[in-house]
Amino acid sequence: MAIKSKRYEEARLEASTNLELYWWVFMRISGVVLVFLLIGHMWMNAVMTDLSSINYDYVAKRLSQTTWKIYDLLILALGLLHGANGLRYVLDDWIRNPARRFWTKVVLYSLIAFLFFLGSLSLFNHDFGVN
Repeated sequence: MAIKSKRYEEARLEASTNLELYWWVFMRISGVVLVFLLIGHMWMNAVMTDLSSINYDYVAKRLSQTTWKIYDLLILALGLLHGANGLRYVLDDWIRNPARRFWTKVVLYSLIAFLFFLGSLSLFNHDFGVN
């Protein structure tokens, strides 16, 4: 069940388990971190760089550096976790049948794991051909 409180003290009283409280805290922190990561990403790619110069070579050169791979992986991981947890809240509120809710979550978590695997694979195993 989702915690609907806005303050930590109230959320602590409302949480049925510590895990639920940790997810509540995670959603607040990851939301703020994601905002800054995405603003930084947009700033570096849309403001500091001419949009007409962004092509495959630009992306290949950028992603040939480990720092940018980790930066993009952090955006991917936080975005997927934040979105999946938000969707989990929605499923808990809207799907009343426990069996249906369980199987819906199994499909959701499998899809999130597959998307993370595919994103990580494309970030770290693609040879961008930059010398």
